[in-house]
Amino acid sequence: MTLRDRVLPPDPRHVGSEPDYRFTLANERTFLAWIRTALALAAGGLAAVSLLDEVALGETLGILLLALSFLTAASAYRRWALNERAMRLNEPMPKSRLPMMMAIGTAVVAMVAAVILVVDRA
Repeated sequence: MTLRDRVLPPDPRHVGSEPDYRFTLANERTFLAWIRTALALAAGGLAAVSLLDEVALGETLGILLLALSFLTAASAYRRWALNERAMRLNEPMPKSRLPMMMAIGTAVVAMVAAVILVVDRA
């Protein structure tokens, strides 16, 4: 697998055999849940940039949310493709860093938001 394929895997539906449709649909639902999360983060980021323009670090919070949104959306496709490929080849599911990335990203955003509250009230 090339570096490009590791970052952006090719369409996995051309390898192996068709898995049970329930697993394929569950994998797709998980992908869509990650995409909804990315959309919510993007909306929050745009709102922070737009509405917190007079608050110190408000733009920073918005940019952090937008960056987390981008990483979530980009990682969601990769996760879907690698899971689909594993199911089609009857291999173990690959490990994913997406949940850890979301936990760390959310913690950083929460800390920045707390700093904004403290600085804005001072």
